[in-house]
Amino acid sequence: MGSTARASRGDTRQRIQHVALSLFAERGYEKTSLREIAEHLQVTKAALYYHFKSKEDLIISVFDDGCRPLDELIEWGRQQPRTLETKQELVRRYSAALHDAAPLFRFIQENQATVRELSIGERFKERMFSMFDLIKEDDWTLTDRVRGVSALFTIHAGMFALRDIEGDPEDKQDAVLEVALEMVTSAHHPQS
Repeated sequence: MGSTARASRGDTRQRIQHVALSLFAERGYEKTSLREIAEHLQVTKAALYYHFKSKEDLIISVFDDGCRPLDELIEWGRQQPRTLETKQELVRRYSAALHDAAPLFRFIQENQATVRELSIGERFKERMFSMFDLIKEDDWTLTDRVRGVSALFTIHAGMFALRDIEGDPEDKQDAVLEVALEMVTSAHHPQS
């Protein structure tokens, strides 16, 4: 019985996070109240407060849960040799992590001012700098460092810039990944 109650609380927590993220992305973080989230879930505000003390606590939990794969990727990358193959795998896994957490990254993109004001902004920036450090090398030329860092930005840009371009979403994701991998490969083995 205890584990069933915990599972139910976990499901409720995830349901709250999902609905809140959808509303934050649709209406904006600032324009969405806990009351509206509760109404959308058809629960009382007290039920919401049972899981989250504030709207900021709610978005922090969404952010932490959504960024867990990125944290795991950074930890994995730190344990790997600094080879081209590792960097390519980092880019592949980064692409998959962003794809899986697309609603969160859309929220971050569309609510940049709010994200900067909240603690999640600084934490997201730290994660990005960790990824940059894993991709680039200190002995690379400035141009090659830009290529390496741009590979990660290419994946971000692909999520948003290609959204309105016709085509199969999977094909677009594959094309973005191909370009990002080419950038990392070019940086790692510059062509004469």
